[in-house]
Amino acid sequence: QVQLVESGGGLVKPGGSLRLSCVASGFSFGDSYMAWYRQTPGKEREFVAWVSSSGSNTNYVDSVEERFTISRDNLKNTVYLQMNNLKPEDTAVYFCNTLSRQISWSQGTQVTVSS
Repeated sequence: QVQLVESGGGLVKPGGSLRLSCVASGFSFGDSYMAWYRQTPGKEREFVAWVSSSGSNTNYVDSVEERFTISRDNLKNTVYLQMNNLKPEDTAVYFCNTLSRQISWSQGTQVTVSS
């Protein structure tokens, strides 16, 4: 069964940190570029970061550059998003998927940044 399961979201104060995880199954995870996306109510889902299949290359949207770090563990079929210095505008539901968005979207994990 092809599946993505995100976890690690929560409520955090501005300046705080969270680490999101996404466990993948049912497809060739180790051969896939993986990405994190986020969505707020009334807006389209937006790209946040991607990591190459080996983990050696990454890319970020400008708004999270130098605050977020994407990584992966191909032995665990897991992709991570370390989020530091969180801002209220980072509040969203976060999703993982392949960079080409090949997998059906899961429920994501809610991140709320508020004092």
